[in-house]
Formats: sequence, structure tokens, C-alpha cells
Amino acid sequence: MKDFLPICKEDMIKRGWEQVDFVYVIGDAYVDHPSFGPAIISRVLESEGYKIGIISQPDWKDENSIDVFGEPRLGFLVSAGNMDSMVNHYSVSKKRRSKDYFTPGGEMGKRPDHATVVYGNLIRRKYKKKPVIIGGIEASLRRMAHYDYWDDCLKRSVLLDSQADIISYGMGERSVVEIADSLNSGIPVNEITFVRGTVFKTKSLDGLYDYITLPTYDELCADKLNYAKSFYIQYCNTDAFSGKCLAEPYPGGVYVVQNPMSPPLSTEEMDRVYALPYMRNYHPVYEKYGGIDAIKEVKFSLISNRGCFGGCNFCALTFHQGRIIQTRSHESIIEEAKTIIKDPEFKGYIHDVGGPTANFRHPACKKQLTKGVCANRQCLFPKPCPNLQVDHSDYLSLLRKLRELPGVKKVFIRSGIRFDYIMADPDETFFREMCAHHISGQLKVAPEHISDTVLKTLGKPENSVYRAFCKKYAAINKKLGKPQYLVPYLMSSHPGSTLKEAIELAEYLRDNHLSPEQVQDFYPTPSTISTCMYYTGVDPRTMKPVFVEHNPHGKAMQRALIQYKNPKNYDLVHEALELAHRTDLIGFDKKCLIRPRGSGDKAANSIKKTNKQTKFKTSAEQKYGISFDKYDKMKEAEKERSRDNRAKRRK
Repeated sequence: MKDFLPICKEDMIKRGWEQVDFVYVIGDAYVDHPSFGPAIISRVLESEGYKIGIISQPDWKDENSIDVFGEPRLGFLVSAGNMDSMVNHYSVSKKRRSKDYFTPGGEMGKRPDHATVVYGNLIRRKYKKKPVIIGGIEASLRRMAHYDYWDDCLKRSVLLDSQADIISYGMGERSVVEIADSLNSGIPVNEITFVRGTVFKTKSLDGLYDYITLPTYDELCADKLNYAKSFYIQYCNTDAFSGKCLAEPYPGGVYVVQNPMSPPLSTEEMDRVYALPYMRNYHPVYEKYGGIDAIKEVKFSLISNRGCFGGCNFCALTFHQGRIIQTRSHESIIEEAKTIIKDPEFKGYIHDVGGPTANFRHPACKKQLTKGVCANRQCLFPKPCPNLQVDHSDYLSLLRKLRELPGVKKVFIRSGIRFDYIMADPDETFFREMCAHHISGQLKVAPEHISDTVLKTLGKPENSVYRAFCKKYAAINKKLGKPQYLVPYLMSSHPGSTLKEAIELAEYLRDNHLSPEQVQDFYPTPSTISTCMYYTGVDPRTMKPVFVEHNPHGKAMQRALIQYKNPKNYDLVHEALELAHRTDLIGFDKKCLIRPRGSGDKAANSIKKTNKQTKFKTSAEQKYGISFDKYDKMKEAEKERSRDNRAKRRK
């Protein structure tokens, strides 16, 4: 039957079930759409014959809230949701957000901070020995000891703090089915140590083969440099082909062991996952609250790929989806598009076709599908690898097929486009067609910064590449007669960025007449190279020191410089320019960022008036051939005669 999975005992009984195999506890509202991880995992398990009951956003203060279905036959699955619960709750300034887009009506407070840990402990209080498997982005990126920005400390593996038995990390379709099959066959949960893409705990390493022992948790806490070294070992072992087993020792003789990542899904496997009977919407029980806002951005979008070989240092994709591109077939995507077209709310616009990086439709090079990615080299940074396959033809062919479908007016690309990958392509066909057919007036791209010093720590290409892209983009649009613009995503306070680089970015914005409405301050989320830099003060790849702005006021100054035109930022910008000894940028010259203190609009108007008078004086002298003083006296005499004449007429 095609329907939402049970959310209560009544739903379970309607299906004729006496007991569910797994209770799935999630921190988001229940949305049965393939853009939501819990929907994919639950549907994959259902397709394997398992009975799943969904408990969405339980009251973590009430033990009975996870007892909706009673005791499951095999165990509990736990996910904090589509986002890390801390990112969901707090801005980079650690202020509480006002809206939760994954909760009915956008209401905040329906899930706890560190939701995976809280839900795990909630279950464990009620069911002491029932298997608990945690997954999703929060568990995946906190699978080993990690820096927690919100508590500003090094935390243990989430496996220990949640009292769970196993973590299914990364994209968990394969691992969760293998765990389920193992439990179903009667294997005790503490003996399920052989599944790739999982993390488990043990007191003995005797059964491990070809593993690396990481520094102990105590050593990590004692010296940040130990954490940097440990993190880089983990980073070099995220590949499904070359990655080794990692063991992290904890006090009490406990080891947290990470098995190598699950192999990437084949195209056939991807197609099967996305062809499952999703309802493609939120559960109707939320309708009375106004629905779930998170569905709006993805309801009429198509996922075409997974993974990213871009390797940006501030992105956690390397740890979660991996660097090997996995794609769906054209046929699979077109079938989904036809389903979208039938939706009564569809207006003819496919909002997006892509994934983490839209224009990646195949692995970076041929060897990746047999030998994996290079452990210590990037595909695009600092320069494109000589072995990189640059080819947009498959993606372009897909877009052409989609825009020819009956009922489709426009197919947009709104997910990330790697402009450096486009620039590496000698064939401009995709670039031209993207501008001609797939942009809605503006294209969002992510140069992040323009200082090569900062771009190096970001793992992004040199600024010259972005400048060349902008030039070509403008030229193509001019030829097409389309007034389309670029909207650059910019980041402030990333490790490596001092006031000098922040001012360099402000000058670039000034020279290019850009006024960003939004600025992203660097957000140190778990399991990224940039977060490791933020915490340790060194680049884990080289162990060389990196400048890190930790002071909130210093961060505020860098952010204000990007929006230097905003009057609210005047004091911060003025202070930053003084501290950086760049007071040459304070004045009335067109190269200046701000005016002197106290000048305000009156000073500006005064200068304009003076300039206007100067021009007038010059023109008067040219017209009458006399000095301005004589001209001024002549005009005063004329005014006096006019007054006398008016007085005589009144008499």
C-alpha cells in the first residue's frame, strides 16, 4: 500500500501489524520525501520487508513519548534530522534562531539540543538492552571525538554519550539494511562489528585487521596538536576503497572503532532508492499547523547526484557523502520529473537539478571507482588535477531532456555550481546554455573570498579563476541579450582571514559595485578541516600555524567590512580601518569606504554645494569674460535696481 508510514498505534493496526520491527525516532517533523534522510532510510528498510514506525519530535522530558508503538521487535533507529540540532537551533553568534523550518509551523523548541544524545538516553532509560542505532548528519559528523563549537570543548564520540550500540555513518542505505539483516538473523548487537559504514564500541581490538590506533581521548584533550594529527588521519581515511579501520581509545579500556566507509552506490542502486514509494510531502497531520516550510525548497527539485570532489575545507561532505560522485540515470530523473509535473501545485518550473555540486555528473577520474580518491591530493585545488575529467555533456543532455518535457516551462539550477570546473572545460556549450535556459535572472556562486591567502585556507581556487568566470559570464549574457547577474556567497572570519584580508574583500566589493545583503560568518561545524583549524590554530595537513579570529568583536568587524555601506556598521568599519592602519579609506574620495566621523550628510551636501559653486564661477568667467568678483557685484547691482523698481510700482 502506498501511504505514509505509521506514526501511531492506530496506523500500525490498520496495516495489520501487531508489532513494528524498528521504531524510528527523528528530530524533524515526518516528511516523506527523498530529500530527507529519514524518509530514505525508512523506505529502504520497508522495501526489504521491515516494518517501520515513525516517532517524530518526541517529548524528550517524557519517557513514555518513545513508547508509542510499544517495544520494537529488533530495535530503535535515531536521527536528529536533516540538520545538526545545534546548527538548527543557533546562529554562528550562538543566538537562538527564531524559526525551525523542519518543525510544524516553524515552532522552535520541539527538539532538544544535541538531539541524538538526548534521544539515545531517553530510549535507554526505558529500554535497557534494546539495540539502538544512531545515524543522520549529526551522528555521522560526531562519530569520533570532535570539537563542539557551542560548548567550546572537545567531546567524546556521540556513540558513547548517547549510549547507543552502533552508528550508521555517511549515506546509510547499505549499512542500515545489513544491520537490520544481522539483527533479524539473531546476531547480538554487540557482535555486529563487520558492517562497513558503521562505528561500534569494544573492549578488545583482537578481531580487527589492518587498523590504525588514534591518540587516546585523554591525549586529545591534553594537547590540541594531538587532535589536529588525529583529525588528519581520519580525513585521509574517509575513502571507501583506501580507508582503513580506525580505533580511538577512551578511559576504562573502551575503544570506539570506525569501519571503512560504505562503497558508493551504483547508478542502478541510486535509481532504486529514488524510485521507492515516497509520498513526496509532509504528513497531513501537520496541515493544521501550517505545514513544514522545509518542503518548499525541494518539492519541485530533482536530486541527480551525491558526493563532491570539490573538497572545500569548511564543508563536511568529505566525511559524510564522500568525494566519489554517484549519479542517477537520466531515465530515473525524468520519471521523477513526470511525477512532479502531475502535482496540482506544480506551475511549470523545476526549481533545481543537482546535488552538493550540480555540475558534477561523474567521478573526477577513472581510477576513483576502482582505487578510490587520492588521500593527500585534491581534484580541483590548488589547480585542477591533470587526471581530472572535465565534461559537462551528460549534465547538459539531462537538462535538455527535462526542459523538453510537456508541462515544463523552465528548468533552473539553484544548487551549487563549481565555477572553476566550468572554467576548466574547453567546451563553452554548457556555459552558454546555462545562461540561456537555466538561470532566473541571477546565478548564485560561492567564491567565498577574494584574498588568495584566505582562499588557500578555504581550499578554493585563486581569485583569478573567479574573475575570469565573471568576465566570461558577463560576455555570454551580453551576447544573449540577457541582463543576468552573479550573486557571490562570501564568508567572513574564516581561519587565515585577518583585518587585512577583510579590507581587501571590502575594496573588491567597492570596485565592483557589490552590496551583499547577506554575509556568512564562518561556522565551525563538526568534522571539517576549517573547524580543526579554528580549534587548534594549525592546518592539520601541514601542522603550520593559521591565524584564527576567536574574538566576537573581531568577527563583527570582519563581517561589517563586507557590508561597509550599511550605516549600522559605521563604527565597526571605522574601528577596523584604524586598527589596520588603513585610514586612507576614510574620506570623500571615491576609493574611500566611509566618510570621516561627524561628516554625515551635511558635510557631503556642503561639499556638493561647494563643487557646484566652483563650476558656476568658472562658467560665469568664461561667459562674461570678467572675474567672478566683478560678475558678483554686477548681479548684486541688478538685484538692487529690481528692488527699487518694485518699490516705485507699489507707490
